[in-house]
Amino acid sequence: MFSPTARLLILGSLPGEQSLARRQYYAHPRNQFWDLLDTTFHSSLRSLDYDARLVALKAMGIALWDVVAMAEREGSLDGKLRASQANDLPALLRTLPELQAVAFNGGTAFKMGMKNASVFSHLKVLALPSSSPAYTMPFTDKLQKWRLLREFGR
Repeated sequence: MFSPTARLLILGSLPGEQSLARRQYYAHPRNQFWDLLDTTFHSSLRSLDYDARLVALKAMGIALWDVVAMAEREGSLDGKLRASQANDLPALLRTLPELQAVAFNGGTAFKMGMKNASVFSHLKVLALPSSSPAYTMPFTDKLQKWRLLREFGR
């Protein structure tokens, strides 16, 4: 989900089972993604239906995508990813001329995405704590890092 006017690209690893089944990013009700964005940008994304969330993100200059295009995985944990195939991040970046920053949602997304580190050389790169409920860092600690995104949203 992205627009050529995006200033911030948030990259996850690969959607979990609930997200894939519902065809929605961060669909698990305990995933803190939408709450982290709402608090960071003083928005109300969580209260919107999914399609309206995507429209609002585009208006905020935020794009979403995944580092992994496909993989074998039992369950939803990133630690279970096997035989993964990367998305073409260099091709995506060529379509986002106003992009200023790339934020990785979690350590796995960061490690896998930084295999293409040279394509990010002109961008601010942020490694964020995962919004996943499996990553048990307290919300307030996650939020402290996620607030760095404010500089890049509209």
